[in-house]
Amino acid sequence: MRVIAGSAGGIQLEVPKRGVRPTMDRVKAAIFSSLGDKIIGEKILDLFAGSGALGIEALSRGAASVLFVEQDRQSISAIEKNLAKTNLKGRVRPEEVFEFLRHSSPTETFGVIFADPPYEKAKSGERFTEKLLVNKALPHLLESGGIFVLEKQPDENLPETKFWRVVRRKTYGATEVLFLSAIRNSQSAIEL
Repeated sequence: MRVIAGSAGGIQLEVPKRGVRPTMDRVKAAIFSSLGDKIIGEKILDLFAGSGALGIEALSRGAASVLFVEQDRQSISAIEKNLAKTNLKGRVRPEEVFEFLRHSSPTETFGVIFADPPYEKAKSGERFTEKLLVNKALPHLLESGGIFVLEKQPDENLPETKFWRVVRRKTYGATEVLFLSAIRNSQSAIEL
């Protein structure tokens, strides 16, 4: 796995030996192609950050900052090594995603939020995708006009949600990528 483009383009990234399912290069390329210049100068939130590949790609392409949220120690170590290797700077928050969301402040918002949660179910029996889409705090972390990029299994049904509108969806083998905008009374969906 490598950084595809930008200041760190071509640099190989370290991947933890267990517990992650890295975003394939072609999926990552498609995500960033869809986002285009939206990344430049944006504050990015990378949930379930894993190796940090999505956030690091964003930094390489000109994002202003990235906050990586990850609880696994091996993954945190990989993110830190990858930031050092690419000579990029980001903040790493060693915390479980839903704990982070529970304690997040709506004063810090992000232009783009990435989430690549585990495909298996949470301890509660819910799928991580479902837990994210019904979480009340998450939409408040997205700036007006921002984009939430969510990876999931193609056969996983989306729950009814009053918080998100699907702007675009694309399937790449075993991964479906959703581009979502927060539903706000005075805002219509952003077109990609």
